[in-house]
Amino acid sequence: MNTAYEAAAPLAAAPAAMKIETHGIDIIPDHERHATVFDFMRIEWGGANSLATAVLGSFPIIFGLSFWQGVAACITGVVIGGLILAPMAIFGAMNGTNNAVSSSAHFGVVGRIVGSFLALLTAICFFAISVWSSGDALVGTLHRLFGAAESEWLYGLAYGLFAGAILLVCIYGFQLMLVVNRIAVVVVTGLMIIGLIAFWPQFDQSFAGAGLAVGGEGFWPAFIGSTLIVLSNPISFGAFLGDWTRYVPRQTSKFRLMGAAFLAQVLTLLPFLFGLITATVVAAAAPDYITNANYTGGLIAVAPAWFLLPLLCLALVSGMSTGTTSLYGTGLDFSSVFPALSRVQATLLIGIISIVLIFVGRFSFSLISSITTLVTLIIVMTTPWMSVMIVGAFLRRGYYLPEHMQVFNQGKTGGAYWFRNGWNIAGITAWIPTALLALATVNIPGQFVGWLGNLFGGVDVSLIVALVLPAIIYPALLFVFPEPRAVYGPERPAPRSRVGRSNRADHLSDNHRRPENEGVVDGSGCGYCRGGPSGGRVRAA
Repeated sequence: MNTAYEAAAPLAAAPAAMKIETHGIDIIPDHERHATVFDFMRIEWGGANSLATAVLGSFPIIFGLSFWQGVAACITGVVIGGLILAPMAIFGAMNGTNNAVSSSAHFGVVGRIVGSFLALLTAICFFAISVWSSGDALVGTLHRLFGAAESEWLYGLAYGLFAGAILLVCIYGFQLMLVVNRIAVVVVTGLMIIGLIAFWPQFDQSFAGAGLAVGGEGFWPAFIGSTLIVLSNPISFGAFLGDWTRYVPRQTSKFRLMGAAFLAQVLTLLPFLFGLITATVVAAAAPDYITNANYTGGLIAVAPAWFLLPLLCLALVSGMSTGTTSLYGTGLDFSSVFPALSRVQATLLIGIISIVLIFVGRFSFSLISSITTLVTLIIVMTTPWMSVMIVGAFLRRGYYLPEHMQVFNQGKTGGAYWFRNGWNIAGITAWIPTALLALATVNIPGQFVGWLGNLFGGVDVSLIVALVLPAIIYPALLFVFPEPRAVYGPERPAPRSRVGRSNRADHLSDNHRRPENEGVVDGSGCGYCRGGPSGGRVRAA
């Protein structure tokens, strides 16, 4: 790995948790990178080790699978999703910024707003699931213990209070979020294990669901749909891993980071299986809750009385962990999309918008439709973006110019990643059609079926489309829309174009590829940038 950014400041003391974070998406200096690989893994694990994940784990039962078929769907989704996600852990440590900004290298410094949009979509989805599941648990517990009426105003109050608490943690920033996750991982894991003990006497591992035979009619759409719901959880972290790995020292092994990212997802099998097991209990004891896709309400209804308060604690603590990891990164990134806003102001704005959408999604639409639509969009939109990023990192051999990624949020133009007016045509063109085609091939029975969803006998092939096609199209497009040699570093040539290269590409190849010019953003070390065409020069917009 080679980057143009190196910090020489002395090691500073770790910041306090209750001090509001001032960093936006600017490069984190080396002397402020105190997080360890274990810290990173704990935040990622804590973000998914929650009742919200258990809600996703209940979907195989909602879709009619048996318990063991549901186990297979959960394991398949977690493992495949974890493998796809793992390479996304390396960008933050290499570039000192989040993954959306790092995507400037492959989508352009303006085109990286694609990553910002995907982060917003994911944040709203999992922030919403966290608030819904935790709020429902609170209202359900109050109903069972005190006979409180399950009215809409009580649900609204619960959602508002919980969403506000999450937003407050996100405003304080990374260090407080790290403290919350350190506590949440231990507490939630312990409570889920106690919960499995509480529900075990009612659990029947021979639960048959809708009686779908493996390979029989209706099985594959239900199985693949369930797998994709599970897989959406690891995929949802794709835009966020850099938020946390940017605080890890840049010399940290890439393989350790990828291993930690994958292991954190494997550990989420606990909440997935908790959701799956308890969903079978709810389906047997109170089937109307499963029919109405109200897993949390059913969980409260059938829980042993002694476990109600621990279950409420589980919902609140785990929801706080998942909600903060979702919302924090989006506020962080949108402070760069709208440079006039600080990180705190952007977080507050995104939080308010998300809270409004939470209420609209809960009270104006079907809850299950809201969740399946959001997770479907996450898979088909985020996976192609991740595919381009991963393939691009391989082609560049991990060579990046971090300062050149900061052009957009600094209000400037030019630089190695300016490409064509801030857009990398190859990356954008690989993303847009594959995302749309993947959306068209979605087939989640009874929930979301694209116009090509029945093309393969009802089998959902959206993941294959979203993952494989960009990995083929992006490298091929580099021969049509060549990138300047400068982005490949001094040791690797760019793909040769058969259609010729611009003066700008020639200039960057011959000048910025030289070691003495690497990292030059203002053009001060490059005669061409000082006096010739715009080339790789960065200038105020």
